[in-house]
Amino acid sequence: MQRAGERSRRADRAPVTRLASGTRMTDPVDRERRAAGPIRPKGIVDLRGQEKSGVRLSFPHNAVVIVAGLPGSGKSTLLNAWAPLATVVDPRATRAAHQAVMPSWLPYRMYQPWARLRHMHWIRREIRHAHPLLVHDCGSRPWMRRWLAGNADRAGRPLHMVLLDVGFQEALSGQHARRRLTSRRVFATHRRGLARLMSSVDGDRSAAVEGLTSLVLLDRTSRDGGPRAQFERPGGDYAGE
Repeated sequence: MQRAGERSRRADRAPVTRLASGTRMTDPVDRERRAAGPIRPKGIVDLRGQEKSGVRLSFPHNAVVIVAGLPGSGKSTLLNAWAPLATVVDPRATRAAHQAVMPSWLPYRMYQPWARLRHMHWIRREIRHAHPLLVHDCGSRPWMRRWLAGNADRAGRPLHMVLLDVGFQEALSGQHARRRLTSRRVFATHRRGLARLMSSVDGDRSAAVEGLTSLVLLDRTSRDGGPRAQFERPGGDYAGE
């Protein structure tokens, strides 16, 4: 009995991998099995530090998946990899469409509110359909998360978020590498908003996932491992990359 108690205490001190159900996983065999099969996210799924490549995230066919993170964190790269699987709503496409019809001398900030409104109409229209949907958003604004959650709920669709938690230095390096620089003010705003979200992950976890079916956390290691996605069709079949 004493040895069993010691083994139990050692297991409690072992590194914890958060599961969708909120339970703990300490068995290496179970971790191998989890890495080999698809993960169906629910709740907070922490994949930070996951070095294995080929992690598969399996979402329902009608899921709305927000790909979030700081500007430069790798959202666009991940969306490009998953784009064949779903419709992608990207604010850069909205901005480019407006800039194409506006005079070149007119600063974007002058018509940005109108572009944002049109972008939100686009998201709402796509949510009303039943196809898989990927939404490019930093995820830093609570009002936007609530708005997305409300629209998904009214459409009867589960809302998931995949958050790239790579750190601000990595995000800044990503901006320079892609030659797409965000202003210091905008970057600082997103950084503060995501810091508040991440603090709720470590604190009041119910607040972190409010309105979300799942919140999947990736860092640089797990992002560079090339996480894959699939959308399950009714009947058990799926579309996946």
